[in-house]
Amino acid sequence: MLGHDVSAAAARAGHDVISLSRRELDIRDAAAVAATVDTARPNAVVNCAAWTDVDGAESAERAATAVNGAGAGNVAAATAAAGAFLVHVSSDYVFDGSARKPYVESAATAPVGAYGRSKLAGELAVADAAPGAHAIVRSSWLFGEHGGNFVATMLRLARERDALTVVDDQVGCPTFTGQLATALVAIAERRLPGIHHVAGGGSCSWYDLAAAAFAATGAAVELKRGSTAELGRPARRPAYSVLRSERPDTPVLPPWQDGLHAYLELGVTA
Repeated sequence: MLGHDVSAAAARAGHDVISLSRRELDIRDAAAVAATVDTARPNAVVNCAAWTDVDGAESAERAATAVNGAGAGNVAAATAAAGAFLVHVSSDYVFDGSARKPYVESAATAPVGAYGRSKLAGELAVADAAPGAHAIVRSSWLFGEHGGNFVATMLRLARERDALTVVDDQVGCPTFTGQLATALVAIAERRLPGIHHVAGGGSCSWYDLAAAAFAATGAAVELKRGSTAELGRPARRPAYSVLRSERPDTPVLPPWQDGLHAYLELGVTA
């Protein structure tokens, strides 16, 4: 989902783009990554590859970390060897969600689940393999045109059911990948090192996001409030994972509502 939009954003900015799917390059294969980057000789690499199955990671943490941790390190090492700049995408799940004000880049990390631990392992691997030549961009609650996401799922369920229950005790920053992609390209172009928090402006619950999507599309479905505990999901989620940047050079995204409307204007119906 994000990779498609980053490729498009980079092309619009006038860059020559090489986009590789998992079939074409498995980032767990250090030798293959090194050979591919060495051949391409890029100015910058944006790593959008990730294990994103949060619940699945609870029973397969080693497999998740092989991608999100060691795999990220492989990309960083190859990028550094080529003299290029790396933009690595991380997650709000590196935080425990106990805060009551937005997390900034200097906030202490404390993941509560396997997925978050795997993403934090990736941050550490990137920093170790490419010191001074990398950016770690934490974002959250992604939705976009080219992959399954919460908004698309809600719109599909609204067509299939008369009523839906959505949790209102998780608060975060919904982020449209079309907007995040432009920010990632800008960070790569400007070679802005270190950690950046880039997510949709403002914050809301999953319930609020669903309600906004239904209101914008005229979906005729009854929406009820639910709790995370009622879902009984394997993985713990941060109850509060709002991201903000304390850096003046970090790109700022529009409010999440703007991102939602931009996404809906694409006519996504999945």
